[in-house]
Amino acid sequence: MTTQTDTPGSVTTVYQVSGMSCGHCEGSVSGEISEIPGVTSVKAVAATGEVTVVSAAPLDEEAVRAAVDEAGFELADKA
Repeated sequence: MTTQTDTPGSVTTVYQVSGMSCGHCEGSVSGEISEIPGVTSVKAVAATGEVTVVSAAPLDEEAVRAAVDEAGFELADKA
């Protein structure tokens, strides 16, 4: 996982998600993670398996894992 603070009060975290292979996969993962309270932006890239999440504060990894599981994929690790 890479975590960095972009602007005051925001945190960017990059997660590694296995199993994504297309735009639909990206949308499913992004949609589920965006429902986590505090998330302001999500960008999933199937080609690399990376999901970049911008949030107001650091996220609970279990909440992210549950969202990714709900989308039908597996949170491999933080990139």
